Amino acid sequence: MKSIKYVISILALSILASCSSFHRNEGNLEEPKAGDPTVVQTDKGFVRGAFRNGALEFRGIPYAEPTGGENRWTLPQPRKPWRGVLDATRFGSACPQVARYNLTEGSVDEDCLFVNVSIPEKSIGKSEKLPVFVWIHGGAFVGGGSNLYRLDAMARDGGVIMVSLNYRLGVFGFMAHPAFEKRVFGLEDQRAALRWVKTNIAAFGGDPDRITVGGESAGAGSTCAHVGSPDLVKGLFHQAIIQSAACTYSLRSFDDAASTGIHVSEHPKVNCAQSKNALDCLRKAPIEGLLAAQTEISEKELLGFAPTVQNETLPVAPPEAFKKGTIARVPILMGGTRNELRLYVGYDVQAGKKITPETFPFAIQGMYGKTELEQKRKVPENVAREYALKKGDVPAEKLGSLMSDYIPTPGINNCMYHRAATLASKVVPVYEFEFADEEAPVLGVGIAATPDPGFKMGSVHSSELNYLFPKLDNTSKINAPDLKPASQKLADQMIAYWSSFVRTGTPSVKGLPKWPRYKGPKTTLRLEPGNIRTYDASKQHHCSFWKRMYPEQL
Repeated sequence: MKSIKYVISILALSILASCSSFHRNEGNLEEPKAGDPTVVQTDKGFVRGAFRNGALEFRGIPYAEPTGGENRWTLPQPRKPWRGVLDATRFGSACPQVARYNLTEGSVDEDCLFVNVSIPEKSIGKSEKLPVFVWIHGGAFVGGGSNLYRLDAMARDGGVIMVSLNYRLGVFGFMAHPAFEKRVFGLEDQRAALRWVKTNIAAFGGDPDRITVGGESAGAGSTCAHVGSPDLVKGLFHQAIIQSAACTYSLRSFDDAASTGIHVSEHPKVNCAQSKNALDCLRKAPIEGLLAAQTEISEKELLGFAPTVQNETLPVAPPEAFKKGTIARVPILMGGTRNELRLYVGYDVQAGKKITPETFPFAIQGMYGKTELEQKRKVPENVAREYALKKGDVPAEKLGSLMSDYIPTPGINNCMYHRAATLASKVVPVYEFEFADEEAPVLGVGIAATPDPGFKMGSVHSSELNYLFPKLDNTSKINAPDLKPASQKLADQMIAYWSSFVRTGTPSVKGLPKWPRYKGPKTTLRLEPGNIRTYDASKQHHCSFWKRMYPEQL
């Protein structure tokens, strides 16, 4: 008879093995089978994916350790190897954030640094190494996650390998504080993920020497930061895609932004202001308290947690790098949507703000008359004259359109996009676009379905994402309505252009209108259903007028 001690030992091992199999990041102890295409070996261990919609997808692969406790406000720590085969069929958690705009979802999980990989099913078993597109999600640097994006359409129809990633957000990823190391930890996470791609993508059939990095909104602003830091990202990417972010938008220095961190530490739900060791106190502070402090700041300032400059992560501000031409020498595809900021006017209207002919001038005064210089130049009066309401105009639409043409802050506007494209085109190939599908789905996708803001939204900020990532609705359900037939055709054409750029550095597609290299706003490609063409985007967006009002920025 076996001894009781031996039996207890076996039971203990069995229990440990059972617990390990239920922890998604520890592997399930099965041995990988030779020839199984759903299992790939990374530098930390085996992962198992699943076939979906014509692609082999791996979701929730950890590229760094959890970010809580002692790992808060440190560089991302390398993930420890795991035993067996990791189940990579489900997305990992988004990084800590609050639900916003009565639409998005919150998270309090600090084990959130994951990548996802999508491979065209038709490429499985072939020897050709495919080009790679690494996607960085948006969300004003305080929200979003890679679990919102289906990668299969770009992979399947574009013939490229798609990768998406999570990174720390808000107070955890972009806050400065006098007690912190002078880094932008959210951007450091992204670079760690890019290094993971460089190391591992060949195992998935990708070419580590043909990597495109890109994103939208905060993801595009992050891409601007990486493009503007060539010495720190050398070899990590070879092309860039920037959607709806002005790389020439001014950012605060780390030291100037440190006051934000102090405000967070003073919040009653954080209560670290009087601590002798502020960093230790903040690392022990509850996630919910830190998020509450973050929310108060974000409600007052949309980009209160934008990246800071003059630090180890961004020693040179992106605007300076673009002005001096010291950016990474990579081709860039960039642009935005025609009516970017109608989305935010819609948020305001849903929150109870009324935009009427009577309030229209006051809205202009509030946005364009904040500084003495603006007052001296009579900017509000000139804007009101340039964009005077005419018979039949809807005030909310008009306000959203003029803001989309130019607004000093945030850096989401068409004239600043063209300024960045003009500067970049002096040293690298640039291809500029403007998304202009007025039938793009917005209600229930980019903004809560109810109440209806009561005006035509059109091609607002982020509305082009549904055309590259099907069914995107800013929730993990990923169940937006199908695009209308004409819009779906445009989506197919956009995927063809984007994937051509990822493959070759040039968005050239047989049978589609030629996309010329950028030589000024007249060479902007307007993406409109059934009417793709180049046109004078500067004239459309009154950029000559705005340059007279804000010569320092434009």
